[in-house]
Amino acid sequence: MDFSVSEDHQLIEDAISAICAEFDDDYWSRLDEAHEFPWDFYNRLAEGGWVGIAIPEEFGGGGQGIAEAALVLRTIAASGAAMNGCSAVHLTIFGLNPVLMFGNDRLKETFLPRAAAGDLHVAFGVTEANAGTDTSQIQTRATRDGDNWRIRGQKIWTTKALESEVVLLLARTGEADSGLDGLSLFLADLDPNHVDIRPIPKAGRNAVASCEVFYDDLPVEGWRLVGEEGKGFRHILHGLNPERILLASEATGIGEAALRRAVAYANDREVFGRPIGANQAISHPLAKARIELAAAWRAAQEAAWRYDNDLPCGEHANSAKYLAAEASFAAADAAVQTHGGMGYAREYHVERYWREARIQRLAPVSQEMTLNFIAQNIMGLPRSY
Repeated sequence: MDFSVSEDHQLIEDAISAICAEFDDDYWSRLDEAHEFPWDFYNRLAEGGWVGIAIPEEFGGGGQGIAEAALVLRTIAASGAAMNGCSAVHLTIFGLNPVLMFGNDRLKETFLPRAAAGDLHVAFGVTEANAGTDTSQIQTRATRDGDNWRIRGQKIWTTKALESEVVLLLARTGEADSGLDGLSLFLADLDPNHVDIRPIPKAGRNAVASCEVFYDDLPVEGWRLVGEEGKGFRHILHGLNPERILLASEATGIGEAALRRAVAYANDREVFGRPIGANQAISHPLAKARIELAAAWRAAQEAAWRYDNDLPCGEHANSAKYLAAEASFAAADAAVQTHGGMGYAREYHVERYWREARIQRLAPVSQEMTLNFIAQNIMGLPRSY
């Protein structure tokens, strides 16, 4: 096995780091407090073609794999942009994967070039308040209207809905009790005449809103159906493993940002006549955080390599996401503790990292459901839910 650093990967990391250097921690804190989308940052990445890094070259993208996309998002997070920076571009990087794999030619030719150019913002509408993790209970319904469709229902936690033009929307087209087999996937317009979007007040990542979205007879043309009717859940499954890999990469980046600030503070802050970093109560949690973050990043890299080489990666992607979420939060928490009372102050930014690291243990799937997946699907244990 070759563990040397790829020259291409180093070039990617250097290029993204140079862009991120233009947007410091104060920039991200200001936007987080103002609930303002980071348009300047997004446009800089779009100008360089980075938001389309994983879209095939035939549609104007970079033609790279999930391994390269993971490196981009980890570097963004590690700069201090954390989830606010990553979530601004995350869905464009991976979200249209079902369209690429299952969409008709018109869908691909209409939307993928615009996404690659950074001109198209995409939201992802799956979760519903009364269904939660149980996707089989989705009630949002798409009804035939001649050759077209009309969609009614409600989604929750739809990231970037305020900025997006279209949404990958999972809706029921089968009978009410058809479960997962009665769901279809659409790439629909977020038409303000039929869609009401309401931001959800939340603890962190406030520069990128998460929203409740209400659909009132939203008209959707027939060609906007992604793949086969009734196979929508199977289609989105193809995007779940890369999503988990990318989120694991973002989580490790947040942990690295927190750790960097904690180490600097532990070296500079003197109490009782010496730097606080000389105390093992300070240094050991930080050393442990470094070990755990490095291990999680290696797990994410392996999962990305397997995905890009068409190898089974469900266990690896879910394991990487689990490990990274735990390591990221532990690092951020240790950073707050290292700063003492000042860790709770906005001035040092670690409280923002802490708030954004906490998201990873909840979304897009909880740590408990990840363990259920491993226990049932990998280890062969009885289903527990």
